[in-house]
Amino acid sequence: MGHPAAGLDDLTAFLARLTALLLRSSGEGAYSIERAVHTSARAFGGEASVVLVPEAAVLSIVTADGRMRTVCVHGFPEVIRLDQAAGLKPLLADVEAGKVKVAEADRRLARIEAAPPPYPWWLKFLGVLLFSLGFAPLVQPTWYEITTTAVLGAIAAALVVAAVHAPRLSKVLPLVVSAVVSVVTIEVFTGDPAHGGPVLLMLPALFYFIPGDFLSASTTELAVGLITTGAIRLVYSIFLLVQLYLGVLLGVFVTGTPLNALFDTAARADLPKWALIPGGIAFTAGTVLAFAIPHRFFGTLLVLVYATVGVQSLFTKLIRETGGTFVAAVVLAAAANLLDRNPARPPRLILILPGFFTLTVGSLGLRGLTTLAGGYVIEGFQDLQKLITIVTAIAIGLVVGMALTNARNTTRTTSRHAPSTPQRPP
Repeated sequence: MGHPAAGLDDLTAFLARLTALLLRSSGEGAYSIERAVHTSARAFGGEASVVLVPEAAVLSIVTADGRMRTVCVHGFPEVIRLDQAAGLKPLLADVEAGKVKVAEADRRLARIEAAPPPYPWWLKFLGVLLFSLGFAPLVQPTWYEITTTAVLGAIAAALVVAAVHAPRLSKVLPLVVSAVVSVVTIEVFTGDPAHGGPVLLMLPALFYFIPGDFLSASTTELAVGLITTGAIRLVYSIFLLVQLYLGVLLGVFVTGTPLNALFDTAARADLPKWALIPGGIAFTAGTVLAFAIPHRFFGTLLVLVYATVGVQSLFTKLIRETGGTFVAAVVLAAAANLLDRNPARPPRLILILPGFFTLTVGSLGLRGLTTLAGGYVIEGFQDLQKLITIVTAIAIGLVVGMALTNARNTTRTTSRHAPSTPQRPP
C-alpha cells in the first residue's frame, strides 16, 4: 500500500469529507463515487461501502483491525465548482499510489474545499453570457438570434451572479430567470414572426438552466443500475424543467399575450456556415468560466466539443438524428475515459461536460411544454416524444462508450458500474 493502515477516526474523517465533495460534484451522475471511495479506503488499509441517493450517502467504514463505523454525509449535486473536481484528481491518484498518509490527504482535501472560486464575479457573468451566445446558432442560425441572445443572456447572467450572494433567489432562480426573459422577449423581440417563435428566441438565454444534462445523467444512472439515484435525479430534472415552463407562462400572463403566440416556427438561416467555429469557441470558453473549470483545459475541451458536434452532424446525415446522437455519445464517453487515464488531463467529469451540453435535449422538453400550452397539441407531444428518444440515445451511448474503454482496464475499474454495488447494506 505504501503506508501503514489508518486509524478509524482519521479514515472516517477523510472518507466522509471525500464523499461529501464527490456528492456536491455529481451533477452529471454519481456512478464514479463508489469506486473513488472504495479505492481510497483500500489504499489506507480499510474497506468502505456506500449507499447513495443524489444528495446523501450512507458510508460504512471498516479498518484493518476490524473496527467499524457508519456515517451519513450530505452534498447537493451540482457542477458549479469544477475546479474542485480538477484538484481532487491528483489527490486521489496520490492516495491510490500510496504517496500520502491519511492525515495529509485530509488536509489537502480541506484546502481544495476551502479554496475560493478561480474566477471573479464578472468573469462568471461573462461565462454565462458566452455560454448562451455559443449555443444560439444551434437553435437558430440567424443574426437576430445572436443579437437577442446578447441581451437576454446578459440578463440571465446578471441574475446568476446575483444569486451567488442571495440564497433565497438561488432556490427559485430558474423560475425567476425564465419569467424575466419571457417578459423581455415578448415585449421587445417578438414583433416579427419571421424572426422565429418566442420560445426559440428565449432558449439560448435559458440554456444554462435547462436540465438536459441532468435528464441524460439520470437515464445513464438507471442504465448502470443506480436505480434510486437515477429515479430521484429524473424527478428533480422534471421539477427544474417545470420551473422554466412556469416562468415562461408567467411572462405570457404578465404581458397579456395570448397563449397561441407560443408558436415554434424557426426563422430562415442567414448566418454563414463558418459562424459555428467561433460559436464553438465562445461556448467552450463560457463553459470554462461559468463552471469554474481551470483555463489550462480549454484546448482539450474545445477539441472534444468540435469532435462531438462533427460526429453528431456526420452520422445524423447517415442514420438520422437519434442515431447520430447515439454515436456522438459513444465517441464522447470513450474519448473522455481514455483521456482521463492521463494524470495531466482533466478528470472525466470535466472532459465530458462541454460535449455533453452540445448533445443536451432539455430544450426539447421546454419547447414541448410551451407548445402544448399554446394549444399546438400534436407539435408539443412530438417534441416530448423526441425528448424521451434522444435522452435514451445519449444515456445508452454514454454507457456503451464507457464499457468499450473500461473493458481494457482491471476488474476493479469496471466494478464501478456493477448494479449491485449501491444496494449493499452498510
